[in-house]
Amino acid sequence: MEAQRPVKDGVITSPDTLRGGDRLPPGQRLVADWPVLHHGEPPDIELRRWRLRIHGLCAPERTLDYDAFLALPRVLVRSDIHCVTGWSRFDNLWEGVSTRTLGGLVEIDPTARHVVVHGHGGFTTNLPLDDFFAVDSLIAVKHDGELLDIEHGYPARLVVPRLYFWKSAKWVTAIEFTAEDRPGFWEKRGYHNHGDPWKEERYGEP
Repeated sequence: MEAQRPVKDGVITSPDTLRGGDRLPPGQRLVADWPVLHHGEPPDIELRRWRLRIHGLCAPERTLDYDAFLALPRVLVRSDIHCVTGWSRFDNLWEGVSTRTLGGLVEIDPTARHVVVHGHGGFTTNLPLDDFFAVDSLIAVKHDGELLDIEHGYPARLVVPRLYFWKSAKWVTAIEFTAEDRPGFWEKRGYHNHGDPWKEERYGEP
């Protein structure tokens, strides 16, 4: 894992946000609002039934209910959002649990190279371990000081600032460590397998 970045006033600032005036990736336009984009209708989630499962190439498998998840140490992350559709939103403040903290709850098998993050309704997205465990990656419960609303991923969503935002799965239910790279929902439908906004990795090879 990479070295920790400077933390100011308890807030981790994403490396890309620290670019200063060079923060907008190619092909992006800056917006002030937070557009809502997702496949299908938002789910109706009962918190008493919500679970986060950590499984795959790790031991022991862990399953956290919402109270146990919220009891874990929290982090604050300031980052930019870059959507594959072409908009970006600067200076988002996230609160949640670092992916590094979640990974530390289990022993990850050395053969694991990738992560499949599962969301409501069978949604999945795939990430390399390095991206999932970046210093600014987290499972967020709050945005700009307020609980996430359902359209933006309540009760918990992945946030991986270094990649296009479709990789930041909403309504997260499971983290699965894998040896092989398993393309997720959008990746199987033509989106790029990695999704680096600075390389404009929007769509895969035809």
